[in-house]
Amino acid sequence: MLKKLFALSDKGAKDLKDGILACAFYNLCTMIPVVILVKIISELLKAVETGEILLQEKKAFYLIATVILFLLIFISQWIQYQKTYTVAYAESKNRRFVLAEKLRRLPLSFFGNKNIADLTTTIMGDCTALEKTFSNAIPTLFGTVLTFCLISVGLLITDWRMGLCILFPVPLAGLVLLMAKKSQQKAESDNLEAKRSAYDGVQEYLDTISELKSSCLTEDYLSGLEKKLDTVVQCSFRNEVVPGSALTAAQFILRFGLVAVLLVGGILVGKGTLSVVMFLMFILVAGRIYDPFSSCFMMLAEIFSAMVSVNRMKEMESETEQTGDSAFNPQGYDITFKDVHFAYDKDEKEILSGISFTAKEGEVTALAGPSGSGKSTVSKLAARFWDADSGQILIGGVDIRTVEPEALLKKFSVVFQDVLLFDESVMENIRLGRKDATDEEVLAAARAAQCEEFVAKLPQGYQTNIGENGSMLSGGQRQRISIARALLKDAPIVLLDEATASMDAESETLVQNALSVLLNHKTVLVIAHRLRTIANADKVIVLDNGKISEEGTPEELEQKNGLYQKLVTIQNA
Repeated sequence: MLKKLFALSDKGAKDLKDGILACAFYNLCTMIPVVILVKIISELLKAVETGEILLQEKKAFYLIATVILFLLIFISQWIQYQKTYTVAYAESKNRRFVLAEKLRRLPLSFFGNKNIADLTTTIMGDCTALEKTFSNAIPTLFGTVLTFCLISVGLLITDWRMGLCILFPVPLAGLVLLMAKKSQQKAESDNLEAKRSAYDGVQEYLDTISELKSSCLTEDYLSGLEKKLDTVVQCSFRNEVVPGSALTAAQFILRFGLVAVLLVGGILVGKGTLSVVMFLMFILVAGRIYDPFSSCFMMLAEIFSAMVSVNRMKEMESETEQTGDSAFNPQGYDITFKDVHFAYDKDEKEILSGISFTAKEGEVTALAGPSGSGKSTVSKLAARFWDADSGQILIGGVDIRTVEPEALLKKFSVVFQDVLLFDESVMENIRLGRKDATDEEVLAAARAAQCEEFVAKLPQGYQTNIGENGSMLSGGQRQRISIARALLKDAPIVLLDEATASMDAESETLVQNALSVLLNHKTVLVIAHRLRTIANADKVIVLDNGKISEEGTPEELEQKNGLYQKLVTIQNA
């Protein structure tokens, strides 16, 4: 139940249960001083009545009992700390790993429909917010409720009238907080949404600052960003007012319970149906019970807010994963599309409608066509970045839906227009192609990709840190590092998306030489924007509005005087 309710791991649920029991044990230990104090007062009253000095004889007993009590409370609090705070932070680390692992197994369609700032907030912000909730609020609340149930039985057995006076305000106060739950969770949800929007705005400002300055739009953009930040302040205020109002009402009801104990107890003592000692005991117990509940009600409000974060995690964990066999042993590396249909959104028009073709091993198959015809989509479906809505995509006779994506991608080298580089050295960015590659193998791949010329000009050569996403490099230099990665990986299937688009004529010539090494004896799928770059392709698939318009060699297509020839004529002009 705990695992399902709070999106915990098996160990996290077990640790939370242990934490609740530890908190209950600590609360029970802190009730022992009340029992000892009542016992001492009872002894004193008896001594006054009889004229005996009983406490003098039992001084040693009470002294030893006090020392044992202090030790017991210390040990119980140490156990509580170990079972709550320590394990809560371990579970927080676990939760981040679980979410990251979940993201690794999700198709790229998930990321296309999600805001990256939203995902970052869930993995980092929500997990951090839940650390406090699971280290303190939930174990303490459940532990206090458990203790309350146990003590309630004892109080009702001792004197049901005084017991009811102490007990009845607690469920009433809890009911007030539960009635405010929906409003509080809405306020928390609005607050998180406002923060996410502000994070997006700040990130976008940093990403586009050069464009904003060059267009003299900085002040306008910052004005809009300021409104988003003002919204965060307003939502944060509302997020404090709603639970604060409910909490104040709940604590007032609890204080009324103490008044009821004093009034009813005084009447019963006056009638002689309740002893002074028992009256005093109920007053002490009431104070001891209500104080933890005041804190717990604050924690209950915190838990209601935390459930918004928990639900976001549950939503992520419920996403359908891409699964398959970890073993992938195809009979060759021909890529075959059989009547493939695909749309990025089920409610929108299909991007691909009944695509069928074969890209043969050892050949270069080019995908050509107007912008938006589905060229990039075909290459991404081949690598199972997405799954086709219908039809089959086979590699070496194996349906790629049956293969685990990471096992499949081991057979692919990908060089797209948009190169992603890390804030690392040139050497480590190239080594991403094969993490176990030696320095010599990395350098050989770099030389083949014509990287030496620009790397020699960097301050520390191959050990130079190239900045966030390779900010120190030009587009052509970043592309050559991407090609070096692919050379280092040496996978049997290569996907190219106009790999030389960002280069000048000299760099393009150098990289074309590198590509000739990379593409030798491989199954190659090339997305062609500039048709002159595929003049030597073995086969060209011409796409138009998601369907195959023509296919054949470049020479055959030029003679057909169809869409391919039209595109060539336009580009030459």
